Amino acid sequence: MQEVIRGLFRGAKRGVMTSKQGRNFYKGNRTGSMGRHTKHGGYVIDANKVRTFVVPSLAGCELKPYVSHSSDKFKVDPPTATDFSTQKIFNQE
Repeated sequence: MQEVIRGLFRGAKRGVMTSKQGRNFYKGNRTGSMGRHTKHGGYVIDANKVRTFVVPSLAGCELKPYVSHSSDKFKVDPPTATDFSTQKIFNQE
């Protein structure tokens, strides 16, 4: 009886649950379903639930997708308070 009472005082671990914890609990990864399960054990994909990514046309784009390893390295200094005071956004003249 003392072990039961001791267990009540300790309480359950209420930390953040990851997808690797729990034996009979499926947390998932917040992606949602793409269809439904059938009564015969199959799975039917619903075309309206499938994620589609709309990619804009890149014809005439001057940007390149990758950065060359031979490009020059540069460092940008963080802005200071005087940099913010000289901008027109913050000056209400």
